[in-house]
Amino acid sequence: MDDAMRRNLPLFPIGIVQRLTDLTARQIRYYEQHELIHPQRTEGNQRLFSFRDVEALLEIKNLIDKGLNIAGIKTVMDQVNRDPSPDDLDSFSPASTDDSEKDMTDAELHQFLLQELMAKADYRGHSVSTIQGELSRFYKSGR
Repeated sequence: MDDAMRRNLPLFPIGIVQRLTDLTARQIRYYEQHELIHPQRTEGNQRLFSFRDVEALLEIKNLIDKGLNIAGIKTVMDQVNRDPSPDDLDSFSPASTDDSEKDMTDAELHQFLLQELMAKADYRGHSVSTIQGELSRFYKSGR
C-alpha cells in the first residue's frame, strides 16, 4: 500500500477527529455539508475520516482563524487541490515591491493576492494581514 492510499484510508470516527482537530461535531458536519471534506460512510451511515480529511479540517480551522469565510476557504481549497502547474505559478510576478504595485491593474492585483494566499500550501508563517489593505480595492464601499 503506497502513501497516497494510506492517507485516503477512512479510519477515524468523528469522536477521534474532534480530539485531533479541536472542532465540534457540528463544525465538522458543517464543513462536510459545504463539501470541504468528504468522509466515507459505513453501512450504518457512520462517518469515517482519513488522514487527508483530518489535514483538510486543520487547514480549514487555520484559514478561519486568519479571517477567511466559507466561500474564501472553498476558493483556496479548490486552488490547493488543483495542483497548479509551474507555469501557473510563474505566470505573474511583480517586478518589485515599491511603487510599481500601485500601478497594477485590478486583474493583476487580484492574481497577485491569490498567489500570495496560495504561496505556501500549509499557510504557516504567512501573514494575510500584509495584503488585507489591498483587498479593499475589490469591494465597493456601501457607506
